[in-house]
Amino acid sequence: MKKILILCTGNSCRSQMADGILKENLPNSFLIKSAGTKPEPVNKYAIKAMNLININISKNESNHINDFDSIIFDYVITVCDNALEICPVFNNAIKHIHKSFRDPAKFKGNLKDTLNFYSEIRDEISLLLIKLIKEDILKEESC
Repeated sequence: MKKILILCTGNSCRSQMADGILKENLPNSFLIKSAGTKPEPVNKYAIKAMNLININISKNESNHINDFDSIIFDYVITVCDNALEICPVFNNAIKHIHKSFRDPAKFKGNLKDTLNFYSEIRDEISLLLIKLIKEDILKEESC
């Protein structure tokens, strides 16, 4: 079983959306976890943006990176610069992938504009993850 950890600061938006996208697009033989360096509750707009593409993350819970100290991950994906700078070294990971996405929680606007912004970030994350899957960067066999 391959293990993937997705990291961001709050584990409330970007990493939660990435978690849902990967769980929707990878086989159950993958263990997918997400965590943050300063966890906060899952953001309601992240939940709404994911619902728009029929992925339900409403039952997801935020985790602290230390919650997974005992797991050796094959892949570590950081989705913000803060997590990249703070995250511990994962010497056993096959691959560390980093792509910083804008923080949707910092967006200020009306309901419609806010949901549109979250959806835009969701789509950017999805494009990256689907590309990694199609290019066999995230694969079941050992590298």
